[in-house]
Amino acid sequence: MAEVLRFITIPNLVAASLTLLPFLAFAFFPEPAAARVRALPPWAQFVCPAALVVPYALVTCAAGTFHWGWCALYAGLPVAIATLLGQAARIDAGHRGNWRDFLILVVLGLSVDLRWFEGAWPAHLAIFNKILLLDAGIYGFVLIRQLEGTGFNLRLRLSDLGIGLREVVFYTPVALVLGLALGFLHVHRVWPGVEMMAGAWVFTFFFIAVPEELFFRGWLQNLIERRIGRTPALFVTAALFGLAHFNKRAAHFNWRYVLLAALAGIFYGRAWRRNRRVGASAVTHATVDSIWSLWLR
Repeated sequence: MAEVLRFITIPNLVAASLTLLPFLAFAFFPEPAAARVRALPPWAQFVCPAALVVPYALVTCAAGTFHWGWCALYAGLPVAIATLLGQAARIDAGHRGNWRDFLILVVLGLSVDLRWFEGAWPAHLAIFNKILLLDAGIYGFVLIRQLEGTGFNLRLRLSDLGIGLREVVFYTPVALVLGLALGFLHVHRVWPGVEMMAGAWVFTFFFIAVPEELFFRGWLQNLIERRIGRTPALFVTAALFGLAHFNKRAAHFNWRYVLLAALAGIFYGRAWRRNRRVGASAVTHATVDSIWSLWLR
């Protein structure tokens, strides 16, 4: 507890609030949030995301780890993303996918997966990096690019819950049989309590499932689908999602994790494409991850 309380400081709390603000604003109030930004002059709309550097400055100045190089990165990268996606919006009005779209997805995906920028942050606070990069992506793809069909709206409907949980029911037997046979999953017969289960699910939903589902389904599968069709895009995205887990829980290539994650990606992708809603696939993702972390890890 003392270790946790050490990080609950005024600068960190303010930084966390500023980091979550764009994420939650576009997730729950997309129209008012977009209207406020579009009221700005065009040049200001492209410079505006440089404000994402503020959480970095607050956290690192308080910790004594501020570095001008990282400051330039967190100010400049969101502006570069907005600029490139503004160009893509003009060139590719049909939203079939431009090289700029895929370049940005590669940069965002690899920087998170390979932890390129985590060295900028004090120990145990690298989650700021993931959410700030997510904010930059949301600003670029949702506001500037106005990519159709992402389904980034977390005002959940009953259909989101129904579709999301249906895919959990479909995937769970597959994962259990294969995971136990491979020795990757191990059953823990422990009842963690309602509070822990609810807390685990909510945390996983907002900070793991939604960011990954927005990236892989709302942006990547969405764009690939426009190029090669629904079914091939589903499997290609699922394979890429699996490969993104190659270095999880192992020092080397963890092929068991990759296989199970790729299979999970098929069901997450099915949930998203049913009504093109990130909320539905995030329900599937958060539920699967919560079951795994509480009873099978």
